[in-house]
Amino acid sequence: MTTELTYLAATLVLALVQIFLPAFARTREFGLSWNAGARDETPEAKSPVVGRLERAQANLFETLPLFIGAVLIAQMADRTGALTAWGAGLYFWARVAYIPLYALGVPYIRSLVWLVSLAGLALCLLALFIRV
Repeated sequence: MTTELTYLAATLVLALVQIFLPAFARTREFGLSWNAGARDETPEAKSPVVGRLERAQANLFETLPLFIGAVLIAQMADRTGALTAWGAGLYFWARVAYIPLYALGVPYIRSLVWLVSLAGLALCLLALFIRV
């Protein structure tokens, strides 16, 4: 498996983790009975961490389809190389760093890390149009 596909697989595992993180935080706050119930009404979370984890998840899901597409097109078109390897690595590791930064409410650095993930995505997309 190529470096790019390995990072893509790892990013999909990260996406699963990001589905469970806010769910666990909500269950911790509202209890197992709430989680096991129909959840027709979800009470407002008292802890800001719950909302931050949900927003971090939504943020990943905004760019994840683009990342998946860029990596798969690069693979199928035989356009992988230094740009896609670096891009996939930057995207993945920045997304990993983004979670605790967002959960802890760290401003500015969180935005900078998000820009690094976007730069990684841009490298993967750039590789589709130029050869290095």
